[in-house]
Amino acid sequence: MNIKPLADRVLIQPAAAEEKTASGIIIPDSAKEKPLKGTVVAVGKGTKDEEMVVKVGDEVLYGKYAGTEIEIDNEKYLIMRQSDVLAVL
Repeated sequence: MNIKPLADRVLIQPAAAEEKTASGIIIPDSAKEKPLKGTVVAVGKGTKDEEMVVKVGDEVLYGKYAGTEIEIDNEKYLIMRQSDVLAVL
């Protein structure tokens, strides 16, 4: 991947949406919820005021409306500020 986020931004590959419920009911595409976790693919260098805490490979949780969705080689990614990341799993 040739994308390098700038400053305090991170590039995240969202986890796949759930296909079935715990009881085995198949969820149709129209009812699937946007996943709120993913894997960090790339990180920026940070800023003088904010040191980068997340690193490549971290599983993270982020807000429902956080980040900007981009598509590269038919794969969807989110690019967002590190401050939009809520937790590292």
